[in-house]
Amino acid sequence: MCCWAADAQRWADTRSHARAEVVGGVLHRGFGVGNFVRSAPFAAGGHQWYIRYYPDGYTQDTMDYVSVFLEIMSKSNEASVHFNFRQVHQDTGRSVSVSSLHKVFNENTYWGLPKFRKKSDLVAQGYLKDDCLEIECDLTVIKVGEIDVTPLLQNVGDLLESKVGVDVTFKVKEEAFHAHRIVLAARSPVLKAELYGPLSDKGKRSIVVEDMAPRVFNTLLHFVYKDCLPAMDDLDGSEYEEMGKHLLVAADRYGMERMKLVCESILCNRLSVETVAATLVLADQHHCAKLKDACIRFIDSSNRMDDVAASQGYESLKRACPVLTAELWEKSAKSRKL
Repeated sequence: MCCWAADAQRWADTRSHARAEVVGGVLHRGFGVGNFVRSAPFAAGGHQWYIRYYPDGYTQDTMDYVSVFLEIMSKSNEASVHFNFRQVHQDTGRSVSVSSLHKVFNENTYWGLPKFRKKSDLVAQGYLKDDCLEIECDLTVIKVGEIDVTPLLQNVGDLLESKVGVDVTFKVKEEAFHAHRIVLAARSPVLKAELYGPLSDKGKRSIVVEDMAPRVFNTLLHFVYKDCLPAMDDLDGSEYEEMGKHLLVAADRYGMERMKLVCESILCNRLSVETVAATLVLADQHHCAKLKDACIRFIDSSNRMDDVAASQGYESLKRACPVLTAELWEKSAKSRKL
């Protein structure tokens, strides 16, 4: 069978986090090329969505892999979607990003990964155990009208790869990144002011970026040009969460609100007792209302305050948010009396 885990969540009308749990030996051995099972539906952006799972591959060319696709089932306007497939390790419970994609969906279409993961790697790497496999999908829906925005996004993205017409260089530690001033100005009000504002040096062709890792800045540029985050397959669960925090700080620094929302969504879906205090401080410092609410709900649920107080980030939470910390203890005390 293929069932939907109970922790599927919607953080906003246009965003959703869902987990599909594929259970049963028949679905992992000899199911047949091109045959798939479909998850239970979940909602985001006014549409119904499913995950399609092909245990023996989408086609003959991919029969050594499992294939995974995101499918839209609603009969309505097309939707531009950023989505990220992740796999859950059966022993640690941590999820690891497999790939992030940005596609435009029309009625009854599906996009995804024909080569999601080699079948031989599923057991060897701990993702398939006791005939159980878990796949997560984080998606953000950006509704569009009748004009397909994909070619425009691809064309702008190609400029970053080709370096044609670049007219500014950013130096981040020992690395240099080339870009187009007009594209940066269109996407970031902070960069617009720096490059074209009344106090800017319009002839300046090199800018030094302080207090940021090269990979974080490179990812920021990727979002500027392509409106989505790149795949970060080399990061494990904790590294991916840490990168999400750095990217949120970078997005806030450059006034990129959509990127900031995407990062909030990533962090909302990765809360744990060990990290929620530090994440709450981050949300408060960078005015992330949805992430802050998600942290508070997480702490309130199941009365986790004692466990949070034992975490490494709690002392920072007390210093940075003393009033909020007192309120959390007050809520915890009241819940224990009920």
